[in-house]
Amino acid sequence: MARSVWRGTLSFGLVAIPVSLYPATEAKDVRFHLFDKQGRRVRYRRVVDAGPSGAPQEFDDIGAVAEATGREPAEGRDEPDGAAETEVAYEDLVRGYEVEPETYVFLETEEIERARPSPSRVIDLEHFVRLEDIDPVFFEKAYYVVPGRGAERSYGLLLRTLKETGRVGIGRFVLRTKPHLVALRPMEDALALETLYFGDEVRDARPLVGDVEGADVTDREIDVSKLLVEALAMEWDPSVFADEYREELLRMIAERTPEHVEGPADAAAPEARVGELLEALKRSVEEAKTRRKPKGRRRAG
Repeated sequence: MARSVWRGTLSFGLVAIPVSLYPATEAKDVRFHLFDKQGRRVRYRRVVDAGPSGAPQEFDDIGAVAEATGREPAEGRDEPDGAAETEVAYEDLVRGYEVEPETYVFLETEEIERARPSPSRVIDLEHFVRLEDIDPVFFEKAYYVVPGRGAERSYGLLLRTLKETGRVGIGRFVLRTKPHLVALRPMEDALALETLYFGDEVRDARPLVGDVEGADVTDREIDVSKLLVEALAMEWDPSVFADEYREELLRMIAERTPEHVEGPADAAAPEARVGELLEALKRSVEEAKTRRKPKGRRRAG
C-alpha cells in the first residue's frame, strides 16, 4: 500500500482540514542494474574531472598516484600523467553554477541548506480559478488528498463546493525542502492535489512554432479534418492503452528466468497477458470503427 508523503492541514478561509497526501501515480519502468561482460556489478563513483573545467593532476611516480588517490594503478595498465582518477567524498563536494561558459560560482552545501525553506504543515488556498484555464503543461505530479480522522464532513464540503463551482484551489506549500505551487481539484469521489510548474518554468511555444493559425487552410480541409477526429473519437479509458515496450521487456525477462526463481510481479504469464491485451486492442479498434462509421457518413452527407 502507498505511504503518505506529507501530513498537515488544508486551509481555506476559516476552514482547516487535517489531511495526508498520497502519490496518485507509480512508475512501472523496468529498471536494470549494470554489469560488465563477465557478470561483475558496475557502480558509479564521484571522481575529479581532469577535463577543461578543472586542472588535471600530474604525478611523477607511482607513489604519488597512490598517495593522492588512495589506490595503486591497475596491474598491467599504464596510467599516463594526469589520467589518475581521484575519488571525492560526498562531504567534500561543492556545487558550481555555470554563469558563463566554463565560468562557475561555487556554493558550499551548508550555504544551500541555509537557503532551503522549512517544511510547511499547512496548504493555504489563496485563490480559486477555473480548471480549464490551467493548461495541462503546468501539471507536474498528482497526489490524492486523504482526510484525517473526524475531518470527513469538512472534506466533503470542500469537494462538493469545488464540483459545483467548477473551480480549483490554488495555494503553496513546502514538500520536504522544495516549495511548490499547487492546484487542489475535485475528482469523482476525492480531492486531488497537482503540483504545478511556476510560470517562468514553462517555455513560450510561439517562437518555436511561429504563426501557424495564420496559415492558409481551406474550409473544406477543416471539415474533412473534423470528420476524421469524430471518426476516431472515444470516451477516455486509460485501461485501453498499455506500455508495450515494458510488456516486451518483461516477456524477455520471464523467458530467461529460471523456474525456481520468482520473477517480477508484473511478469506473470506475460505471453498470455500480452496476447489478451493485443486482442482486446484489436477488438476495441474494430468496434470503434463500426460505431463511428455511420456517424461519420451522416455528417459527411
